[in-house]
Amino acid sequence: MCLAIPTCVEELIAGDSAIVNLGGVRKEISLALVEDVAVGDYVIVHVGFALQKLDPEEAAQTLALFAEIGGMTP
Repeated sequence: MCLAIPTCVEELIAGDSAIVNLGGVRKEISLALVEDVAVGDYVIVHVGFALQKLDPEEAAQTLALFAEIGGMTP
């Protein structure tokens, strides 16, 4: 199973790359597959690649669901 995670772009760097924050962990990702990304945009990230831009409200809803799932006990 694959999981793509919504995250906010914190910094653009050279070579179609960006720094994002994944739950407090800053990570470099590739923006090669997505156009017109700016600081503050939300993107879906999978295996170090941004796959698409995401509406901020949709990103917030998805992150809230992940948080809810993470807090569940079996």
